[in-house]
Amino acid sequence: MRFLDLAATSAAVSATSGRRAKVELLAGALRALDPAEVPAGAGWLAGELRQRQTGVGWAGLRDLPPPAGVPTLTVATVDAAIDEIAAVHGPGSQARRRALLHALFAAATAAEQRMLVGLFSGELRQGAQAGLLADAVARAAEVPLGAVRRALLVAGDLRAVAVAALAGGAAALAGFGLRVGRPLAPMLAQSAPTVADALTATGVPAVVDVKLDGIRIQVHRAGSDIAVFTRSLDEITARVPEVVAAVRALPARELVLDGEAIGLDATGRPLPFQETSSRAARRTTASTTGRTPVAPAVLAAAATTGGTVLTPYFFDLLHLDGEDLIDLPGRERWAVLAGAVDAELLVGRTEVDGPEAATEAFTAALAAGQEGVVVKSPDAPYAAGRRGAAWVKVKPRHTLDLVVLAVEWGSGRRRGWLSNLHLGARDPATGGFVMLGKTFKGLTDELLRWQTERFLSLAVQRGEHVVRVRPEQVVEIAFDGVQTSSRYPGGVALRFARVVRYRDDKSAAEADTIDAVRALHPAAASG
Repeated sequence: MRFLDLAATSAAVSATSGRRAKVELLAGALRALDPAEVPAGAGWLAGELRQRQTGVGWAGLRDLPPPAGVPTLTVATVDAAIDEIAAVHGPGSQARRRALLHALFAAATAAEQRMLVGLFSGELRQGAQAGLLADAVARAAEVPLGAVRRALLVAGDLRAVAVAALAGGAAALAGFGLRVGRPLAPMLAQSAPTVADALTATGVPAVVDVKLDGIRIQVHRAGSDIAVFTRSLDEITARVPEVVAAVRALPARELVLDGEAIGLDATGRPLPFQETSSRAARRTTASTTGRTPVAPAVLAAAATTGGTVLTPYFFDLLHLDGEDLIDLPGRERWAVLAGAVDAELLVGRTEVDGPEAATEAFTAALAAGQEGVVVKSPDAPYAAGRRGAAWVKVKPRHTLDLVVLAVEWGSGRRRGWLSNLHLGARDPATGGFVMLGKTFKGLTDELLRWQTERFLSLAVQRGEHVVRVRPEQVVEIAFDGVQTSSRYPGGVALRFARVVRYRDDKSAAEADTIDAVRALHPAAASG
């Protein structure tokens, strides 16, 4: 298949609003792929490269060669070229990778270059995510959608499911099963502003789990073999000996657990997320989370790392000693979990029958320094890889009114629009502004059009990549927290910043201060 045809499908999907029309376009492209092209092509249609790491970042996508006038690339040749780029390492790798990347782009037409930029940058926002691709695979292979979703649930690999469906139909899909040692896509949670709203989605009775601000982990054990995977299904076993030790101490011979690993301070309160994720070089002798003691096996293994103790806490059990549990209701899975895992390794859980009890659980979780709660329906099976109404997360919502200091030109479907905002807080001491980070989250097409016109009118310096503007426009930003940062001059940065709205009713002099931002840092709260 010509790569140009796949790029054309991607552009058409992006320009189409109806779900059914999107599915038809995607299904047509899947049918046109040669069998050997399906793993790469199916992933590209979902905006994902088959090669998880290529070594190509934003800097490598600047100053690209002009597009080719005639299309010559195929899906197979592009996939082989990306394979070659991803394999580059060692001395001289940067120059070699750049030469290979430029050779690929020089052979690509303008439409093909746009798709390549989107794939390498991870920003191919065409409205064709995994759920939509599952529908398209079912349509292209003429198999029941339920069979595709079930295979995707246990395989956790859209490309493998697409290959099986298109090559072997429903019979091939039936061959997928939960296999200990092979990670499956985790069940995800929707968001709600309040626990009352969450209960509307889940129904009552419900359970309220403490939401830890840690690393999502899925742990597989088969006898003495233990593997730990992240939410993105990357294996991190060698980096988390405490998790391995905790699971090895359990009596079960074969299991698949879902949970979080989190760093704790000496009082048992959670460390900032960035310390957990980077395993900062600071040992803790924490023995409690405020509720239960840390397992001795965890502390013994942590003593060998010389770093932050990562304690695992589990909230679901998907397999135990030869029996798959994912189709069981939550209450039954959790009852088996409680019998298979020590209480000190379980996430805090409260059964509730209404908003009052749920609010009390939410308040208690925040008081213990946790991120929030997840409200769960006890009747729901484990819907791997899906974000449904059975699990609903609730976190306190922080917002700040900040000033836009600069804006970056977008890429992919945002090419030609000013997209990524540089955000600053007011500094009363100097009268200037302190940068806190960047975001392009929460921007609709309407906002992108408006802000492009607005910031070009405020521009004081127009670069090829960044437009610097007069610090006049105030924007309301929602975020999950404040973390330490050596990257920005204020020493702090916002976590998961996203645009709520532009505040034309406020002047830059009314924006929030850097002092107000620092006051939201966990260190300030604990001090």
